[in-house]
Amino acid sequence: MELALTSRTDGDFEIIEVGGEIDVYTAPRLRETIVAAVDAGHTRLIVDVRKVGFLDSTGLGVLVGALKRVRADGGSLDIVCVQERILKIFQITGLDKVFGLHASVEDARNAQT
Repeated sequence: MELALTSRTDGDFEIIEVGGEIDVYTAPRLRETIVAAVDAGHTRLIVDVRKVGFLDSTGLGVLVGALKRVRADGGSLDIVCVQERILKIFQITGLDKVFGLHASVEDARNAQT
């Protein structure tokens, strides 16, 4: 399956919407999108994975790396996710305590303000 990526700036936030599968083959595209956003000066990121059907360890690694990068610049990264199977991955790995997980972009924005 392909990976669909769109990003948009909304006030102080860069919102990256992801659809499809984040795996060893597609994760580099997500990494490139995040790096481009940070290089453009965006350090308050919201990654919306509500349309993601599959997330593997490579994808998790990209998200953790992005979080470290934005935190080094005083920023933040929150994730919008409502799918139980994706949420379970965050819970099993303990990353639910590392990332802010939210049901909507608006919830994520409010959490970062």
